Amino acid sequence: MQKEITISVSPKAASDENSIKFSAAKKLNIDINKISDLVVEKRSIDARSRKINIHLNITVFTEGQKAKKISYERDYPNVSSSTPVVIIGSGPAGIFAALRLIELGLKPIVLERGKDVIERRKDLGKIHKHEVVPDSNYCFGEGGAGTYSDGKLYTRSKKRGSVQRVLEILVGHGAVHDIMLDTHPHIGTNKLPKIIAKMRENILASGGEIHFNTRVEDLILKGDKILGVIDQNGHKILGHSVILATGHSARDIFHLLNRHKIQLEAKSFALGVRIEHPQPIIDQAQYHCDVRSKYLPAASYKFVQQVNGKGVFSFCMCPGGHIVPSATAPGEVVVNGMSASTRSSRYANSGMVVAVESEDLKSYAQHGELAGLVFQQEMEKMAWEAGGKTQAAPAQRMVDFSHGKLSNTLNDCSYIPGINSAPLHDLLPSMIGERLQVGFKAFGRKMKGYFTNEANILGVESRTSSPVRIPRDSELLCHPQVSNLYPCGEGAGYAGGIVSAAIDGERCAEAIKNIY
Repeated sequence: MQKEITISVSPKAASDENSIKFSAAKKLNIDINKISDLVVEKRSIDARSRKINIHLNITVFTEGQKAKKISYERDYPNVSSSTPVVIIGSGPAGIFAALRLIELGLKPIVLERGKDVIERRKDLGKIHKHEVVPDSNYCFGEGGAGTYSDGKLYTRSKKRGSVQRVLEILVGHGAVHDIMLDTHPHIGTNKLPKIIAKMRENILASGGEIHFNTRVEDLILKGDKILGVIDQNGHKILGHSVILATGHSARDIFHLLNRHKIQLEAKSFALGVRIEHPQPIIDQAQYHCDVRSKYLPAASYKFVQQVNGKGVFSFCMCPGGHIVPSATAPGEVVVNGMSASTRSSRYANSGMVVAVESEDLKSYAQHGELAGLVFQQEMEKMAWEAGGKTQAAPAQRMVDFSHGKLSNTLNDCSYIPGINSAPLHDLLPSMIGERLQVGFKAFGRKMKGYFTNEANILGVESRTSSPVRIPRDSELLCHPQVSNLYPCGEGAGYAGGIVSAAIDGERCAEAIKNIY
């Protein structure tokens, strides 16, 4: 027989199967030798008190029963002769849309402006040396922005599809099974490339197509219907439908749609800075200890504060991580964060951003729905100039920033291109900078040691989400003005991370199948 129970154990005990079995036997009031097998289903850390516990949801098997071995690998049919569907972008929305189309018997043709994960890595080295390759960087290339920028899988999008299914597909392509257990699962930027490559292999082996170094330059329209696209070499790629999964940084696509007078909508987004502390400061505050136990992961945090009617909040927190350059064009500086699977860096970083609404951009009204896009670009150009017109980032110590004081010296930093002292308190618009100043002080009251000059802030964190939404029918998921065009994922304004983008990609694939 089997029983599902919840136990709370120490971090050390949670890492040892015999200790877990002992606690399970005690909870069930049975002899430990009667337990024939057990499976940990969910795992979470409770650090609210000085005694830190790991909560485990487990299934216990007795009387000789064993847990069934589950394989998450999938058999995909051959669709080489099936109806083609064009997918623009190979981020999580595009890749999961492609795999779902194959399951549904349709042929995906994936167009990716960047390079495959291996070739793309070479261009990441270039941006660390101040050379930006516009179509191959931390945002563009196989796997999208998440591949080389972190791999966090936490999402609240449980109402819009199966999170469990997405995690199972990732495990089936090589992700560790632990992502099925943890409350805040994370793969790591060192592990994701192999997983993405395995997904590509399955798409190709099933008769799908993937074309790298292929940037969409125009749409093929006939009346109110899209027939395909034209790439930078003038080649036409035709399909029954087109899934637009280009990510939040493909600004040229928004301009392309605008030129064709295809409806767009301005949407709220967030902009600010990335802050970096020594990881021990965060560990000590969150785990109430002098030195973090080896059985605990690098500690994280999450903050939100209302300041003068606007949300100031942490974004994409990377414990044990690094800050990376995420510009997609020369003449701009954009910062983001990433962590390897071990999260073993001596730094902790997070975006700290302020909500930006349409009413905040009245001076950009002449740009219509693209006002937020123009504002983003101006902030990134400001950061480039303030950083010395290279990929070096303008930086300031946190307390200095909050008190309006230029930092004469800066702390060591994980950001490889380097940092230059700059008065970010003056350079950021008041609607951003002043709210961050108040927010940092408020966060310092919530977490002991957080408000410190041992932390640097770097500018700018501007690619939190797309400032533009591409509208679509709430049921059919296609654009209301152009039939067979399916705006999808984070770039279209319908997702906010790897898992939610993957779910949205699958939903678009299913919507296409429903009308086929």
